[in-house]
Amino acid sequence: MSNDHDEIEDGEDAKFGEALEIAEKHLDKAITEAGALGPFVAVAMIEAAVNAALDQAADEDVIDMLRDLADQIEADADSDSEEE
Repeated sequence: MSNDHDEIEDGEDAKFGEALEIAEKHLDKAITEAGALGPFVAVAMIEAAVNAALDQAADEDVIDMLRDLADQIEADADSDSEEE
């Protein structure tokens, strides 16, 4: 039973990885196009993406994904501060 769950999770991770590549490509283009507004565009795209996700998925699923993202950011920040 746990193998089935692991396979589903691996498939979802692969799909998310593909989605991330597409998003990064478009984000890079938007930031370049925005020039000095690049940092604002990056944050605005987060808000636009969350709003679009809420139109596509259950609120709880979006919240869970955002919590996972926040956990990853915190873990990266912790590892960066340990390296210094």
